[in-house]
Amino acid sequence: MRITVQSSKLLKPAYGRGVPSITTNIAIPLTIFDKVACDENVSGVCFFHPPAPPKAILEIGFGKALSSYREWAGRLAVDAYGNHCILLNDAGVRWVEATSDVPLSSLSLLEQTPEMQSLCLSGIENGEELMVVQITQFVCGSFAIANTMHHLVGDGHGMCRFMIAWAKATRGVAIDRVPVYDRASIFKPRNPPRVDFEHRGVEFMEPHHEEKSCINRVDSSNNTVVVHRVHFTPAMLSELKSQGSAGADWPYSTLQCVAAHLWRCITKARGLDGNVVTKLKIPVSGRQRMPVPEEYTGNVVLWAQPAMTVWELVTSPLQHIVELISREVARIDENYFRSFIDFASSGVVEEEGLLVRTTELVKAMDGNTSIFVSNMKGVPLDELDFGTGRSFLFTRSHPPIEGFVFIMPNLSSDGGMDVQVGLFSRAMDIFKDYCYSFITANAKL
Repeated sequence: MRITVQSSKLLKPAYGRGVPSITTNIAIPLTIFDKVACDENVSGVCFFHPPAPPKAILEIGFGKALSSYREWAGRLAVDAYGNHCILLNDAGVRWVEATSDVPLSSLSLLEQTPEMQSLCLSGIENGEELMVVQITQFVCGSFAIANTMHHLVGDGHGMCRFMIAWAKATRGVAIDRVPVYDRASIFKPRNPPRVDFEHRGVEFMEPHHEEKSCINRVDSSNNTVVVHRVHFTPAMLSELKSQGSAGADWPYSTLQCVAAHLWRCITKARGLDGNVVTKLKIPVSGRQRMPVPEEYTGNVVLWAQPAMTVWELVTSPLQHIVELISREVARIDENYFRSFIDFASSGVVEEEGLLVRTTELVKAMDGNTSIFVSNMKGVPLDELDFGTGRSFLFTRSHPPIEGFVFIMPNLSSDGGMDVQVGLFSRAMDIFKDYCYSFITANAKL
């Protein structure tokens, strides 16, 4: 497949006829949740059936959406007090229009192939833009919209809200929820502060601390990371949920049962020593745990980190693993979020020179003994419609990462679940054997 870039330019917010452009350099300090988010660009691609809307109409709608979501047209900066912030200077978003010489049907849409990554070919060219949009037209009339966004500006929910606002503006529908710019006022510490949980070694770590569980002790220089898509049918999900909830007073969530199964299968495939501690790192949104405005676009995510030795994990029944996951996720409640706010706002982080531990997760993922989960299943991408029909698929578009599990949003109604798993090629066939034989034997498929 050949991707040809037809144009590349900066797009700025469009405030409408008679409304002057806003040129003030308002600085929005990053919140403590923004600061512990991954300091990385994240990419995703939405796919649409034909017909494609005229690119001029998409561009007009995009400018209107940017006038409400100005953060994405801004730049990361440091204010006069040394605080990292988002500068609302309307510098613009990189807008790329491209064409493909093949029909969409020739792509393996559910695999992280080089062809799929080329749909975000432009990347962030000079490192300053907080968003890059690439619209690729296929010869069959289908089209793809790829977004590369900086994670410090927003989490998956916040990114999705902008995309939906863009789609509404393109259809001529009013953007009914204007985002909140005053981020700091939402997460004020309590007076007096109350730190009820340990946050050192969890969200933060000491300088020069070597986290053994995140260091690959095996020479992996000759290993290639590959991605496999696991499709869980409704029957598989039902069987996993039945096993994971055996003996429990109430059924555990399907997501937790799937995560437990994948954690165990991946760990078996890695062939790690039984005494090694492995963690499952699961994002927990604070939007359902604290009063956070729906229109807030910044980050509100912490991490549940259930841990077991490899021997415990591979020998325990699924129900025991699911119970541990459920307990750790439930522990990250409003009290935990409030404790984190008080700790991170107390000045201890600066005084002790603590480092953000979560920033290191993706960077240290190569050869990791733990698993990093990204869950987009609850993000409302099914609302994404630019006037010619809703998106039928959303997937990540980045180089494969070992130990990265991506739970894809369900844009269909079949009741199944698709999950992408990244592992070293030497472990992938072993993973497949464990994953499918375990489910097949029990679900009788």
